[in-house]
Amino acid sequence: MSRILRRIAVTALFLLTINPTALTAADATDTEESQSENPIDVIGKVQDHHYLDVAGYHVYLPRIIFVEGSALPKVYATTEAAVESGEFEELPDHSLVSTTGNEIVLDMSITSHLMYFWFAIVLTLWITISMARKYKKGAGRETEPTGWFQNLFELTFVFVRDEIAKPNITESKYKKFVPYLFAVFVAITFMNLFGLLPWGVTATADITVTAILAAFTFFLTQWNGSKDHWEHVFMFPGVPPLMRLILTPIEILGLFTKPLALAVRLFANMLSGKIMIICILGLIFIFTEFFSPAFGLGSSILVVPLTVALYVLKAFVGVLQAYIFTLLSAVFIGMAAEEHEHHDYEEGVEMHA
Repeated sequence: MSRILRRIAVTALFLLTINPTALTAADATDTEESQSENPIDVIGKVQDHHYLDVAGYHVYLPRIIFVEGSALPKVYATTEAAVESGEFEELPDHSLVSTTGNEIVLDMSITSHLMYFWFAIVLTLWITISMARKYKKGAGRETEPTGWFQNLFELTFVFVRDEIAKPNITESKYKKFVPYLFAVFVAITFMNLFGLLPWGVTATADITVTAILAAFTFFLTQWNGSKDHWEHVFMFPGVPPLMRLILTPIEILGLFTKPLALAVRLFANMLSGKIMIICILGLIFIFTEFFSPAFGLGSSILVVPLTVALYVLKAFVGVLQAYIFTLLSAVFIGMAAEEHEHHDYEEGVEMHA
């Protein structure tokens, strides 16, 4: 079944590639009616924007730009306001360039992916704080948890603690990492599932977002690395000195490839899932343009149920990818925090002698 779905997705992408209007980027100002002529805009659906889609309308986000020669950033309510100021010009890819000759040093503008990242973080904090207040009042601590929401929260927390943190991190240290692992699991789950909303955005389909999440795990892992962890990175006790010249660079490289794998795995899975749903559903519009409205309508009999099935699959994958990211984070932290037993190389030579 998965092989068939992949072939359909590849076919859809091929059709989109040969259609010169299919990959046209959406107009950020939404003033051109020609956008409606495009059968489907795959790139526009998955790329980051400086606006939010709300019920079919664009809610434009602030632009915050640092320009060379200015210590303070230039702040505008929207991209249009930045262009109207005369200091910037908008390029076809919706990026801004300075018209004064000064280069843009840093663009810290608010984007749709960043907004949905914040939505997930705020929602995670709100749920956690509200549940903590209930536990302080005794609900779930002195009595049974009340309501389905608190039961779901407790089930998720216990699952992260007993099935992710405890088996992978040493027993004396795992408790202090449970809050981080729980927050990562819940926040990533929200970000993954937001993309299933009609106008939602999958923030984790952006490599920048997943790289930041992986960086948190990386710094937390290295900060809590035990003495043995760093000895095995730089010294390799019990290993011949010549072998250390080979193993030490490999081990140092491994410190960075682990978070890189975390970031790329989550990003690739969520981006491919988003593209597959857009391509499958977009077949209706592509068939309508290439053949006839009747043919496009007839194809919906197969395409719509398939899209619904993909939605269910993507929801499952969204939770699964949050679990995998959290599990691997726990594994990396546990490996670094663990106290290893080792024997000196000379002792091993004497025992074999």
